[in-house]
Amino acid sequence: MPAHSVGLVAAQSARFDAPLVLKSGAVVPAYELVYETYGTLNAAKSNAILICHALSGHHHVAGYTDPEHIKETLGWWDNMIGPGKPLDTRKFFVVGVNNLGGCHGSTGPSSLNPATGHPWGADFPLVTVEDWVRAQARLADRLGIDAWAAVMGGSLGGMQALQWAIDQPERVRHAAVIAAAPRLTAENIAFNDVARQAILTDPDFHGGNFYQHHTKPARGLRLARMLGHITYLSDDQMAEKFGRKLKNDAIDYGYGVEFEIESYLRYQGDKFASWFDANTYLLMTKALDYFDPAHATDGNLAAALARARAKFLVISFTTDWRFSPARSRKIVNALVRNGQDVAYASIASQHGHDSFLMMDAQYHAIVRAYMERIAA
Repeated sequence: MPAHSVGLVAAQSARFDAPLVLKSGAVVPAYELVYETYGTLNAAKSNAILICHALSGHHHVAGYTDPEHIKETLGWWDNMIGPGKPLDTRKFFVVGVNNLGGCHGSTGPSSLNPATGHPWGADFPLVTVEDWVRAQARLADRLGIDAWAAVMGGSLGGMQALQWAIDQPERVRHAAVIAAAPRLTAENIAFNDVARQAILTDPDFHGGNFYQHHTKPARGLRLARMLGHITYLSDDQMAEKFGRKLKNDAIDYGYGVEFEIESYLRYQGDKFASWFDANTYLLMTKALDYFDPAHATDGNLAAALARARAKFLVISFTTDWRFSPARSRKIVNALVRNGQDVAYASIASQHGHDSFLMMDAQYHAIVRAYMERIAA
């Protein structure tokens, strides 16, 4: 077993039969959420931390699911969570959840619609970050957790942490908002729309009902992931890792794979298309686009955040041009304006938006120090 690992883990499932009314007005009659837990919930149930996942994330946050293939089945934030790690599972009870609309066991477009007996497909309603918070709150109720010691996430997960603090102020003591933003810029919405169009125009998409056609829009999903992956990396990182290196020694003067960066992107696109659901990708990017807690307060972010009672940790990364430090500072400035408790760090990193997933000594030291403060 790897050092400081939570070890072999298994997913759990919670079913909720009470209908969930979504922000759009649509209703999900019943649903399941798949989740994993690490560590032990204390007697007071005061040491629980919720991990919210990003666009293509899921409930498997730490540990591994196959002892024969440990490296291949490690959780997506395993470097952050475990005994002796920044989120120390000897002190905290950590919960990772796959969101409603996901494709890793929670009810989503690929799940059977009880009204038809077929996969939901295009009939699965659009969900928002607010809807996820309500669904997750029901899971907290099921686990007997009245208030989270912290809600934490990166990117879209950080947006969920922010929404939790606004919508459930009495149930969040700390919110860790990492590599996130108070809302998307027009450029980010544009990237998402191009990615969606790649899927929507794939002949194998069939209006979202490709399950019945026994196919999948792999080409569209592949292109969407390739585009997204470009935005997750920094120019410096791509230059250092790939530069203008050729796949082979000579130029072919054609449209095949010639540069190393082309090979890398196609590999990432193919891998992603093999395991992710296209309808879930559409839902997740739309939830990103719709996220704007200040919309209800005429664009006044400080007014939107005034309801929060949590203390905040906000972290950004210098080379993250998709969710730049300037976007994080808007959150920080709004909290400071309200006199709310916030700690902020901008981390020098070459990994772009993906920095929040990486092992970085300064970044991990900051999270560790903050979590030790919570534990104390």
